[in-house]
Amino acid sequence: MPGHLIVFEGLDQSGKQTQAELLRDRLKAEGHKARLVSFPDYGTSIGEEIARALQGERDYGPDVMQLLYIANRYERRGDLERWLEGGLVLVCDRYVASSIAYGEAQGLDPEWLFTVQKFLPVPTLTILLDIAPETAVERKSVDRDRYERDLAMQARVRQSYERQAAAPHWVRLDGERPTEAIAADVVNAVWSRLSPP
Repeated sequence: MPGHLIVFEGLDQSGKQTQAELLRDRLKAEGHKARLVSFPDYGTSIGEEIARALQGERDYGPDVMQLLYIANRYERRGDLERWLEGGLVLVCDRYVASSIAYGEAQGLDPEWLFTVQKFLPVPTLTILLDIAPETAVERKSVDRDRYERDLAMQARVRQSYERQAAAPHWVRLDGERPTEAIAADVVNAVWSRLSPP
């Protein structure tokens, strides 16, 4: 089977990491080669700089922050391409759409944010786990980074995600439901894309 890139997007605390791990485990159980990838990747030099900025140790403008996030993905581009060529199913927690959503929420041009990332591998499927900003706050009340604390910005991020999710390779799921119900819908969405016609 050729490689596939399955991406989870959504607000913080929408369940992306949980659903990504469940999907990876399910794919492996079904006999597929699967790997979990997460962005930002804090294990790289640029990832370390992003972590400092999120903790308030750096003061970058929105454009510089998104360029750092994008550069962080390009740092791993070679790995992503190699894994996909090797037939892996990559399950990704955040990807291209995150920069578009968060950048657009801060007044950046979404077309520019998309164009800068056009040389990255294209997802087979992007799954939006949609929750209200208020739900995100309820699920994490402490240790929130500067983006997580801004409820108005979270609402704008959600609007951008909803706009992006109108594209053909997207599926929007209600992230307010129980984990098991969401996981079942995720599997159905993925199987419909990965199974040959």
